[in-house]
Amino acid sequence: MNHLDSLRDVSPVPFWLDDPDRPQATPALVGDTACDLLVVGGGYTGLWTALVAKERDPSMDVVLIEADEAGGAASGRNGGFCESSLTHGLANGLQRWPEEIGLLERLGRENLQAIEDTIERHGIDCSWERTGSLVVATEPYQVEGLKEEAETLVRFGANPVLLDAEAVRAEIDSPTFLGGVWNKDDVAMVNPARLAWGLKRACLDLGVRVHERTPATSLREQGDVIVVRTPYGRITARRTALATNAYPSLLRRHRPYTVPVYDYALMTEPLTEQQLAAVGWRNRQGFADCSNEFHYVRLSTDNRILWGGYDAVYHRDGKVSAGHDQRPETFATLARHFFTSFPQLEGIRFTHAWGGAIDTSTRFCVFFDTSHHGKVAYAAGFTGLGVGATRFGAEVMLDLLAGERTERTRLELVRRKPLPFPPDPIRSAGIGITKWSMKRADRNEGRRNLWLRTLDRLGLGFDS
Repeated sequence: MNHLDSLRDVSPVPFWLDDPDRPQATPALVGDTACDLLVVGGGYTGLWTALVAKERDPSMDVVLIEADEAGGAASGRNGGFCESSLTHGLANGLQRWPEEIGLLERLGRENLQAIEDTIERHGIDCSWERTGSLVVATEPYQVEGLKEEAETLVRFGANPVLLDAEAVRAEIDSPTFLGGVWNKDDVAMVNPARLAWGLKRACLDLGVRVHERTPATSLREQGDVIVVRTPYGRITARRTALATNAYPSLLRRHRPYTVPVYDYALMTEPLTEQQLAAVGWRNRQGFADCSNEFHYVRLSTDNRILWGGYDAVYHRDGKVSAGHDQRPETFATLARHFFTSFPQLEGIRFTHAWGGAIDTSTRFCVFFDTSHHGKVAYAAGFTGLGVGATRFGAEVMLDLLAGERTERTRLELVRRKPLPFPPDPIRSAGIGITKWSMKRADRNEGRRNLWLRTLDRLGLGFDS
C-alpha cells in the first residue's frame, strides 16, 4: 500500500477532542464582576492555577475566563506525555542550572505525584498510566550516548533501564531501534483532553467561576486592582494570572519571549490483537527518538498509535491561526516515517490528522515574571513539555502573587527570564537557519555546525 493511501479518510481534528463526552462550554461572562483572583486562559496553566488557588484558600473568589473552550488548544491536543521534568528534560536543565538541577528534579517528581494525587482526589477519568517512556536510538552514532544518559538519570534520582537493540525491540519491535533508555518512574501517559476537562470540573466543584467564550481584550491597573475588559463587560481583580501561552499576551513586554511553533500528529485506527502482537508493546510506554527532529509516539487506551513530531513549523507572521493547523506535506512525511518504523503494520490507516501551536522560548522551558506592582503574574514558554510542568507553573504564579518567598520562587529558573526573540524578519531567518542546521546534524552523525555551536555558547535552546 502506498503510504499516502493510509491518509485517505483522515478526520482533520485532534483525536482527543473528537470525544462524545466532551463537556458543554460554560456561559460567557456578560456584565461587570469583581474577584480576588482572575485567571486568563483555560488551558492547563490556567486550570491548575484556579484549582490550586481554591485548594490553598477555599474562601478565595476565583474567576477563570477562556476565549474558546477549556482545553481546546494545546492542552487538549498534545501527545499526552506527562513528565516530571520542569526543564524540558534533564540535559537542558543540567546545562542551564547545574547548581539547581538536583532541586529541580526533586520538585518535578513531587509535582508529578501531586498531579496523580489530584486526579485520584477529584475522580478525574483521564486514562492515567504511570508507564514511563523510552528514548530510542535509531542511528548507530546515537547508541553511544544512551549509556551516558542513563548514568546521568541515575545520578539525579531516576531509575532507568539501559536496553540494547534486542532488549528494546523486545519492548517495542521496530527494525529501526538500535538501543534505548527506559525511564520507568518519571513519565505518565494521559488522555490530555480528558485531563483538562476533569480539571475544569474540579474547578467548578470548588466554586471557581468559569466563563468560556470570553476573550480578554485589555488589561490595566487602576489603583489597588487590575481591570480586564472582555467583549461584554469588565472584571476587577485584586490579582491576575496570565496563562495564555502561545497566544499573544495582554502584556506587550511579555510577547517577545515566546513564538508560536506548529507541531503535528497522526492517530491510527485501533490495532487488532494480531497487529499489536506484531509490535509487542506490552508495557505501554511512550517513546521518542534521539534525533533533533524527533518523533513522539504512544498507545491510546483502545490501542491506537499516536505518531507525532518531526516537523516544527514557524510562520513568519508569528500569529496563531487555525489555518496553520493542517499541513498535508507534514502528514505525508509522518505517514512515511511511520511505515518505515513499523513495516509489520502495512495496511493500517490513520483516522485523525491535526496540528496546532505551542509556545516556544529560547531556553526551551517555562519562564515567569510579574508586572503592575506584583498584581499580575505570568508563566509561559513550556515548549511542548507542559502537561506536567504547568501545575508547577501555577504554584509559582500563586507564590509570586502572594508575595511569598518560597523554595520555588528562590529558584534561578524563576528569577531569570530567557533571552527574547528578535523581531521579524531576523527571527524568521534565525529559525530557518537553525532548522536547516539541525536537519543537517541529524544527517551528519549529530555533528553540530558553527551556527548551532554558537547558539549553544549563547545559551539558546535550539537543541531539540
